[in-house]
Parts: sequence; C-alpha cells; structure tokens
Amino acid sequence: MSETTGASYAAAGVDIDAGDRAVELMKEWVKKATRPEALGGLGGFAGLFDASALKRYERPLLASATDGVGTKVDIARQMGVYDSIGHDLVGMVVDDLVVCGAEPLFMTDYICVGKVYPERVAQIVKGIAEGCVLAGCALVGGETAEHPGLLGPDEFDVAGAGTGVVEADRLLGAERIRSGDAVIAMASSGLHSNGYSLVRHVVFDRAGWSLDREVAEFGRSLGEELLEPTKIYSLDCLALTRTTEVHAFSHITGGGLANNLARVVPDHLHATVDRSTWTPGPVFDVVGAAGQVARPELEKTLNMGVGMIAVVPQESVDVALATLADRGVDAWVAGRVTERADGAEAVSLTGDYAG
Repeated sequence: MSETTGASYAAAGVDIDAGDRAVELMKEWVKKATRPEALGGLGGFAGLFDASALKRYERPLLASATDGVGTKVDIARQMGVYDSIGHDLVGMVVDDLVVCGAEPLFMTDYICVGKVYPERVAQIVKGIAEGCVLAGCALVGGETAEHPGLLGPDEFDVAGAGTGVVEADRLLGAERIRSGDAVIAMASSGLHSNGYSLVRHVVFDRAGWSLDREVAEFGRSLGEELLEPTKIYSLDCLALTRTTEVHAFSHITGGGLANNLARVVPDHLHATVDRSTWTPGPVFDVVGAAGQVARPELEKTLNMGVGMIAVVPQESVDVALATLADRGVDAWVAGRVTERADGAEAVSLTGDYAG
C-alpha cells in the first residue's frame, strides 16, 4: 500500500513563514508613519486610534476614502521597483479626503500577492509609510494576502482606505462656490496613478517600446518616467484652509480635469479653465503622439499636468498662491467661475496649451 502525503497550506502555495518575515521587515517603516493618537503596533486584529482627540471639534465629521493605483502596479512589477507604488496609494486616498477639507488621520492597506517575497512586501509598505508621513497621517494596520493560482508569483495589487475629520461648519464643497471665484491649479508630478491602461496600450502595444528605452523628452528611461510618484497635496491643501478662505478642492484623477472639477461645481455655475495658463509635462505629449491619441481623449483620461484644483474667492488668490509657493507647490490661476448659461456644461476648457 503506497503512502500518500496529506495536503498542507504550504503545498497549496501559501507560505505563512514568509508572511511573518514580511511583517518583521515592515515594522521599522510602520513605526515612522504614526501620530500621537495612533495606539498599539503591528500584529493586532485591528488598528487603534484615540478618538478622544476629536473632542476639540464642535461637530466632527468623519470622512473616508478607498482607492488603489490601477495598472501602474504592472509597471512597478516589470521594473522591479516596489517602494514608490505605496507612495502612489497614499496620494490617491488622502487627496480624496482633503477635497472636503478633512485632515487625514489614519490609513490601512491591503496588499495581495501571488507569492510572498518578504523583502518585496516590506518595500511596498515602506512606500506606504513614507507617503503617510508626507500626508500627516498614521498607518495603523493592513493585510497581506497570498493568492497562489489566482495571481502569478510576481503579480500583486494594492489598495488602501483612509479616514479623516473636518469640522462640520468648515466642510468644503459645491455649496460654497460663488460666481467670480478663481480656479487655482496645482501642478501634477506627471501621470500620477490614472490612465495607465491607455498609456500601457500606447507605449507597449502601439509604439512597441520597452521600459528601458531612453526618451529624450524625459531625460530618463520610459520606466522611470512612468513610475514617477503621485504628488501628495493633503498638507498643502490644509495649509490653504488655515491661511485663507477656500470654497472647494477637486482632486484630478481618472476622468481628467473637466470631469473632476465638474463634481464640485453647483448646477447654476460654470467654471472656465484656460489651457494657455500652463504647459503640460512632456509625458502627455509623448503619449499623445505615440498613440495618435486625440486631445479630447487625452483630457478625459489623464490629468494633463494638473493634480489638484482649489476654488477660492478672488480676494484670496494672492494669499493662496503665496502659501503654495512657500510650500514648493507650482500653482497658478487657471480660470474662473461664472453664472451658467442654459444648456452649458459645468466646466469648459478653452484656448491651447502654452509652449
């Protein structure tokens, strides 16, 4: 009678020991992404945050957001660079939170891999922790899941959720916007983390480029440009709300500038954005030319060089621009808000890009 070996978790492709090793490696990074209100450490079943800190608010509103980084993870996988993708994840989450004026308090993450390589997972968490430091929030917990059979050994995906708080009477949004308000644009660092399905189709399938291709317009390789981390605006936006009056923010992500700005423009108003006030970075021209992508398609997919919008009263413009300049944020007046004509869209883009 032949002997048979019983099934095991390891034989099914899940390595618990590797997972434990990953946790040990990431601890040093998670310790850096904290706030005084964050309690406990890694290893618990839930992250803890001392809500008594909210007593200083008259009527605290909690804000929450969840996001990922889309198919940009495939660029990271091919490049073998794993820390910047965590930075992207934080930016996508906290900059959604700050749109309503909320201060990001804490984040949790979810990392799904085909096979746990402890050092690789730790690098992803390192990037998340560094992003949390830039955003002023704590990383209070997360989950790493190994999915053999569903993902290849080198495949992975990341997602995150964040919580913030805003005083009820300081909540920002469409109801605050008035005719005559100025539209201030804040420069993006590049593609950020949106539109990569289009970008990958263009550069790989249509142009036939490799990630190590040196692109003169970038002054570096294609892969290095595509992995440029998402800019995190949360502390810059919060600084604006402290130094001057702000009516609304708009995080420019999937859907482009017009569609995202329209989400905070009230039904009776119209925002006009003048393209001639800025020059998009070279990556947008390169993608457009390589794929023969029409401008309307580019503009409804990519941020075109603007990562965040602030809508402020005209009298707040000078202080707003000075505040952002002091913080190293490239910003400019890109348009204004007026009454909306019958049948008009919420947002229109006019003129041609400078340069």
